[in-house]
Amino acid sequence: MTELTKKISNFIKLKSIQSIITVSFAFITVIFMVFISVILSGKFSDTAKQNVSKSTMHVIEQISFNVENYRNNMIDIVNLIDENINKTDNINSSKLVEKLDVILDMKDDIVSIALFSDKGKIIIGDPFSKLKNNADIINQEWFIKANENNGQVFISSPHVQNLFEVKHNWVISLSKAITFNYGKEKINGILLVDINFSSIEQFCKKISLGERGYVYIIDSKGNFIYHPQQQLIYLGLKNEDIKDVLKTYYGTTIQNTDKEERLITVKTIGNSDWRVAGVSYMDEFYKIKKDITNFSAAILALAIIFIILLFIFISAKITKPIKELDNSMKKVEEGDFNIKVDINGDKEVVHLAKTFNIMVSKIRQLMDQIVIEQEAKRKSELDALQAQINPHFLYNTLDSIVWMAENGKTQDVITMVTSLARLFRISISRGRNIITVREEIEHAKNYLIIQKIRFKSKFKFNIEVEEKVLQYKTLKLILQPIIENAIYHGIEYMFEEGNITVSAKEVNGKLLYEVTDNGLGIKPDILENILSYNSKENGGAGVGIRNVHERIQLCYGKEYGLEIESELEEGTKVKLWLPIVKDGNDEK
Repeated sequence: MTELTKKISNFIKLKSIQSIITVSFAFITVIFMVFISVILSGKFSDTAKQNVSKSTMHVIEQISFNVENYRNNMIDIVNLIDENINKTDNINSSKLVEKLDVILDMKDDIVSIALFSDKGKIIIGDPFSKLKNNADIINQEWFIKANENNGQVFISSPHVQNLFEVKHNWVISLSKAITFNYGKEKINGILLVDINFSSIEQFCKKISLGERGYVYIIDSKGNFIYHPQQQLIYLGLKNEDIKDVLKTYYGTTIQNTDKEERLITVKTIGNSDWRVAGVSYMDEFYKIKKDITNFSAAILALAIIFIILLFIFISAKITKPIKELDNSMKKVEEGDFNIKVDINGDKEVVHLAKTFNIMVSKIRQLMDQIVIEQEAKRKSELDALQAQINPHFLYNTLDSIVWMAENGKTQDVITMVTSLARLFRISISRGRNIITVREEIEHAKNYLIIQKIRFKSKFKFNIEVEEKVLQYKTLKLILQPIIENAIYHGIEYMFEEGNITVSAKEVNGKLLYEVTDNGLGIKPDILENILSYNSKENGGAGVGIRNVHERIQLCYGKEYGLEIESELEEGTKVKLWLPIVKDGNDEK
């Protein structure tokens, strides 16, 4: 403890978050209190269990003694009835019936007395004598066991006696094999005495095992001789755990049922297989334990309240600057980078605040730099794409003009030069990036005229444009790369004449260009990646298409761009989707 105290003192001198948090180890005091309370509680708990066990065992032994006497008395009554029957010369004598009536009147718990022949025929029945039509006497347990017991009284398990045409409650049957005078001969028979549980119930109800404790009696098979809630058990509304009782001949055991601790005290009734079980709820007997526990809990609660108040004060001191820093971080999360934290407090928090300010400043600078770089990159890419003119195309076109001039094809030279001039005029467009659909179609038409002359009528073309879309605004130079791709990769290597159709129309509130050719088509693996960067490996085929697609999406968003449909040996259709722009300032 001395070494720990020194360490705590050193930490406090440092005046850091670590030293302040270390003070919270005062909670060890509470842990010691809890530890002592648990030890005391356990000691008194053991003492209480021992006292409860002894007290309950004394009660159970008394019940066992009473039930044993009751069993012996009932066996004596059966033997008394047997003796009276043996002394009677005529089994149907009125005197015998009177004696039986007297016995029934004296013992309220005797439900019925009956005598049967060894064939199962009823000889005497008091007070009931009429059997049910389907009564199978000789197969009854009490009948069979009485014959097997050689004159000893057999006591059955609890059951509903359903032999007579009357309603009976649960009974225990006592049966004995006897010999009696029937007419002029002696015959064997079975004496049956049915008893209810009234006397046993009176024994057990007088017993008090706390406010909720109770007593029940079972036989060796687990059948209930008596239980205060026997009807609920047989209806399946209550369950009694008797497995420990069946394993115990004499003694106590602890059960945990429904999150409650119960003390089960068991005593086997002498000369029988009946077991008396007393159920005591231990929480009712832990008076001393509860007093100590409550006292300890009160002291512990006061200590915890004091320590909590102390920690509230300390934690407020610690967390106030941290909360300020956290709030500043949330503002940064929301996009506010024009923030500066000024926090006074422990040196670690101050250091965090300074580091945070430096970090936010660097992030702000980087973001500004990224915005500038991205904007410049975007503009340069757009400018490069818009200004892209294939030098090879220009060289070939001029070469074709020279060749035609040398061969005297003046009209073709005029047509090609005129188309080339118009092509460049629209390409330049006085530096504008946005032109009308009319101008874009005119540019595509001039390009087709030049290529048709160059390729010596290897293809023909057709242009279809809705009149209303001609004045709409559009990105310039987006049709020419598509047409170029159709010529060089679709039609150039065909044997028959090719056909290119260019159209412009309004569909579902969007401007739609379509460039359709009947060329060789595009292979599926190339078509799958033609609009992505993977298309670079396709020998240049599709680079222009991809550039057009990126230009459209850079200007108008991801919902616009190109769609390509192609079948090998059938042709290709390229759709260019743009928004409807009717007027407005041109993008520079």
